[in-house]
Amino acid sequence: MGKLRETDLYPPVKDWLEARGFDVKAEVGAADVMARRDDEDPVIVELKTGFSLTLLQQAVARQSVTDWVYVAVPRWSGRTGWRTFKGNIGLCKRLGVGVLSVRLEDGHVQAHCDPVEFRPRKSRPRKGALLKEFDRRDGDPNLGGTRGAVTTAYKQEMLRCAVFLLENGPCKGAEVAKATEVEQATRMMRVDHLGWFQKVSTGVYGLSDAGRMAAGQGEA
Repeated sequence: MGKLRETDLYPPVKDWLEARGFDVKAEVGAADVMARRDDEDPVIVELKTGFSLTLLQQAVARQSVTDWVYVAVPRWSGRTGWRTFKGNIGLCKRLGVGVLSVRLEDGHVQAHCDPVEFRPRKSRPRKGALLKEFDRRDGDPNLGGTRGAVTTAYKQEMLRCAVFLLENGPCKGAEVAKATEVEQATRMMRVDHLGWFQKVSTGVYGLSDAGRMAAGQGEA
């Protein structure tokens, strides 16, 4: 099979629209495909050999003509291709753009979403988690766009506990919690995700070598 062209997508898309009662014509003005059925608003389909920013920009531009705008691309191949395609469907839904895939081997066209107004469902747990992290975090310790270690509120609280132990030696968890205002200090030192703490006796914690190093840096 030679290099895929946008024109290869047109016959299957035209057949799919005609099967639904539309009169279809190509290259009408700036539209790749335009379809009409009775007195309904026209349907416009933009054809591309793959998803791109240009395709989405064209689709959004066609929304000034009609709400019924689709993009049509070749059907994906493989699991990785499906994950990418699924992400692009989600983006198109948010733009109010419909998505068609074309299986070129047999001309099968599948509609994955229609061009309807998108109203995202808000996740209260996710929102709550973000707000909690924002409120707990001391200052603004990170640089936006970081692709690596991030200083979280949890890590900041662990560091406050470590600095207190460096200055005062092994202490009871309740004493650390009161002095540092970290309510979950005892549990955090017991779980010890960062390997900074050592249990000295029941309810009493001190610092590991890693904890002393971290506390010394945090104290500076």
